[in-house]
Amino acid sequence: MAYKWKNRIEVDEAIVVMMNSLSTSPDLSPWLVRTIQAAIDDSDPSLGKYFHEQVRMHAPNAGRWFASEG
Repeated sequence: MAYKWKNRIEVDEAIVVMMNSLSTSPDLSPWLVRTIQAAIDDSDPSLGKYFHEQVRMHAPNAGRWFASEG
């Protein structure tokens, strides 16, 4: 997983990793949260917005770990 997303496919990969983690534990690892938050912060804002949209659709409870868009 990249620290800076280049496209929506990389965001989708991060969502899949996050969903797989949540299927085995109710919490995300601190490493995963830091990695995804770094990608949100360092990537094009449109990809951060896309990430938040995908979280709301596929893992709504995971949004609490990430700075909200906007």
